Amino acid sequence: MLFKIALASIINRRLTTILAVCSIAMSVAIVLSVEHIRHQAKENFASTVSGVDLIIGARSGRINLLLYSVFRIGNATNNISWKSFQNIAQQKQIKWAIPISLGDSHKGYRVMGTTEDYFTHYRYGQKQLLKFSQGEKFSGVYDVVLGADVAKKLQYKIGQKIIVSHGVASVSFVNHDDKPFTVVGILEATGTPVDRTVHTTLAGIEAIHVGWINGVQTPASSISARDALKQDLTPKNITAAYIGLKNRITTFRVQRAINENKQEPLMAILPGVVISELWQTMDVVEKVLSLIAGLVAVTSLLGIITMMLSTIKQRGREIAVLRAIGAPARFIFGLIQLEVIVIVLTGLIVGVGLFWGGIVISEPIISSLYGFSLTTNPLTWSTGQYSLIMLTVAMLFACLPATMAYRQSLKQGLTVKE
Repeated sequence: MLFKIALASIINRRLTTILAVCSIAMSVAIVLSVEHIRHQAKENFASTVSGVDLIIGARSGRINLLLYSVFRIGNATNNISWKSFQNIAQQKQIKWAIPISLGDSHKGYRVMGTTEDYFTHYRYGQKQLLKFSQGEKFSGVYDVVLGADVAKKLQYKIGQKIIVSHGVASVSFVNHDDKPFTVVGILEATGTPVDRTVHTTLAGIEAIHVGWINGVQTPASSISARDALKQDLTPKNITAAYIGLKNRITTFRVQRAINENKQEPLMAILPGVVISELWQTMDVVEKVLSLIAGLVAVTSLLGIITMMLSTIKQRGREIAVLRAIGAPARFIFGLIQLEVIVIVLTGLIVGVGLFWGGIVISEPIISSLYGFSLTTNPLTWSTGQYSLIMLTVAMLFACLPATMAYRQSLKQGLTVKE
């Protein structure tokens, strides 16, 4: 009986009800979108590198080492000697070691010299291996493997020649155009900085710098690509290294030994720990986003309550008739509450639908433009949690118009005003 009357009242005021439902739906979609993207951003950030126990670089700041070695942001303060890397790689606790060399670029994308072990041991996400969408890993000195974003945005294909530039500026006037590389592989999208990286061999990095002194090549020291292959291309220095251990119990012991290395000032970091520290620096941004989303939701709910308050006076006769035929005060209170619940629940359902549809439509676009992957399942614990919070707050807000309704004078409601 109560539900039928509430439903009839809502239908009778269908225009204002539709507007209220749209307001709730939009606020729900905004709140869920902000929270979903925030949560996914945190997950994507944390899963940038997986399965790497230690990252080794020259002694500097921990976050700086993480930024340039994993996120390709900034530059190393110094390099690691090849001898030091080999000494570490040969330790009995080390299962595998991947050297990386940074410092060059191609049309704004970082070039990273490494070995074939990179494609065997490097992980991202839930310990996922790198996979090739086309071609295979490099084998020749002048071979290059492209990240998904690089290949897509520059429209490169297998077999295409590319020129590496000296330095990491987006526009470079110093190119290694005498030693072009050949694209032999294109990786599948990972949603990590790997997608925006040009991978080549360590020997290739050494080859293009044969004859260079202090970042400059003189005409007298110029050497052809073929003749460069006859040189000793063993690197003298590398930028950093990824380390995998045989037993993670030894992680802190190995880290301490590297940090206390007396031959060369080195630093070893646990990538997972430093990534968490880095994310905490953005804690203020997270809180601001959540606050904005919450204010949007509260404003929408206040709009509904304002609408209910404005209609109480107009519904004076309706409420008075119900009181006159014996409806108790709790019936009137429950009627107003039920109307608010129906409106908010409808808005929640429509809002979740809008949120779901928006995520499904925008996910491939966001992934393509920013290399940022989103899960398209909105039915998570957080979705239910936020929906329950909004419904509870709406019921609390609705107590004001509901109380005003049953306290309205019976005589005032039945009196015809002239």
